[in-house]
Amino acid sequence: MRVFITGGTGFIGSAVIKELLGAGHGVVGLARSEKAKQALAAAGAAAIDGSLEDLESLKRGAAEADAVVHCGFVHDFANFAKCCETDRLAIEVMGTALVGSNKPFIVTSGVPAVESGQVATEKDESETRTPRVSEQAALPFAGRGVRVVIVRPSRFVHGDGNFGFASMLIDMAGKSGVAVCIGDGANRIHAVHVNDLAKLFTLALEKGENGAKYQAVGDFAIPFKEVAEAIGKRLNVPMVSIMPEQAAERLGMLGQVIGADNPASSEITQTALGWKPTGLSLLQDLLCCPMQCRDDGVIHKTNGGEQY
Repeated sequence: MRVFITGGTGFIGSAVIKELLGAGHGVVGLARSEKAKQALAAAGAAAIDGSLEDLESLKRGAAEADAVVHCGFVHDFANFAKCCETDRLAIEVMGTALVGSNKPFIVTSGVPAVESGQVATEKDESETRTPRVSEQAALPFAGRGVRVVIVRPSRFVHGDGNFGFASMLIDMAGKSGVAVCIGDGANRIHAVHVNDLAKLFTLALEKGENGAKYQAVGDFAIPFKEVAEAIGKRLNVPMVSIMPEQAAERLGMLGQVIGADNPASSEITQTALGWKPTGLSLLQDLLCCPMQCRDDGVIHKTNGGEQY
């Protein structure tokens, strides 16, 4: 298939492109700059000029492709609501371009946060407490002649020297001299290696059922204390515990990410698609893999890289 992908130069998207090409698909990526074009070409993909805000470029890319994989998202947390609206409009434009074609439309969402202590599964509805409505925007097209498939990555995507949200925690620990957990750190998080996630995107494209939601969870329940300890060992700094009421001041939005008890499952996904995560665990990655550096030698301290 000729696959049009958004976010193809980002952390997740670049891994997805590699997997798609390895599976024999052709790939055309959305490129907002000459640097992005060069990155796509180096990966073996073609390019279409445009961005997530350029709706005509999205319409053209979707209409000319055999399938669409939407990995792109603008990660500007200071203007998160605006980023979510950009995402919604992009999904609606690409979905409309695919109406009546029965072509696959793979849309990235996220594992939903459920009640503390419960295990999030594919049967849980996406979150309604945030302005991001990727699933709500995409799923109506499943009844309009589009094969819509939702991929839900774990919140902690890692691999190849990039640790996603954990990169931000590493940065904070390096600056403060301590690795932080909240309370006793017994609350659990989930994670997935980026290469396993990329394989799931390809399986979703090739085998995913219309309207299905698939969760990319490799480590389903890591006590956060173990993550903080691994960061401490990595940087040779002590781990300290802070009270929940201190989390917002010390960690900002990350306090919500790492403070909740949110295990998650991918059992339904593994059974349906034959997906088996085989990559390093988050703890293994934190303890043994160096962080990415930019061309100027500066350590990456982003939360996942450029996504469009």
